[in-house]
Amino acid sequence: MTERPAALITHPVPLNTPRQRFSDYACAVFNLIPSRKGIKKLIKQGAFLIDGAEASTGTWVQPGQVIELFETGTSRIKEYRTELQVVYEDQFLAVVSKPAGMAVNGNRFKTLQNALPFNLVPSEEPDALFRPMPVHRLDAVTSGLVVAAKCRRAQVSLGQQFETREVIKRYRAVVHGMITDSGLITSILDGREAVTEYSPVRCARSIKNGYISLVDLFPQTGRMHQLRRHMAGCGHPVAGDLLYGVKGDVYRGKGLFLAAVELRFTHPVTGEAVNVTVDDPHKFESFMQREERRWQRIHGL
Repeated sequence: MTERPAALITHPVPLNTPRQRFSDYACAVFNLIPSRKGIKKLIKQGAFLIDGAEASTGTWVQPGQVIELFETGTSRIKEYRTELQVVYEDQFLAVVSKPAGMAVNGNRFKTLQNALPFNLVPSEEPDALFRPMPVHRLDAVTSGLVVAAKCRRAQVSLGQQFETREVIKRYRAVVHGMITDSGLITSILDGREAVTEYSPVRCARSIKNGYISLVDLFPQTGRMHQLRRHMAGCGHPVAGDLLYGVKGDVYRGKGLFLAAVELRFTHPVTGEAVNVTVDDPHKFESFMQREERRWQRIHGL
């Protein structure tokens, strides 16, 4: 019998885990594998052992068992070799800036998740993850900060902080119209309460829209496309938003003017406050200045 190499991941099943089928348990635990289909494929290939025996989809997982994942042709790390801006990094976690147009994860190859191993230093912690893992999502069309865990402790703690809305997020956006006062938007989105705080930064005059405004947005909840839907709903759609914005948007083709520029959270290991910021995308300021210049030129100023 051919000897197996060392396991890529060794996962002890917690003692409080309810008895369940392995295919269901693996989908919840091995989230580096993006789909149930991918899990089942690896099970068929014999990539999983439970207490030393090959697992099947119908195997029952019991508390205290040890699950191992071994490398196969499809379980190797997919490494997308593209440079990311690493804003913060230590042995436990990293914060990177995702470019617009890149998905955080999924079945595509060119994702942020697949680019992380190329950009980050591997963790030497005893509970280091097989690969760095994003702990939250950001729409593909939105640029900005994404947190990735490098060890299991960070993955669990940060995941809980995002789930319970302890993480403070600040987005910067360019929107249609003039916003001069701060405010709070509360509505029901997809049957659940959604709350967004907004604050103006500055305005510029615009030939097509009268004004455009640079604003800070603070989501208090996390509904799908919440910021874009809220701003469109109050008459100030995000510039370049082809889904919720103005039909025939003059800014079409320039991308979405929305970026995650600040994250504040508690460090999962040291307990210290972490505040990470990134500059606005260059196109934001360029766009504001260009619109103002055009307005002045048309009005002979």
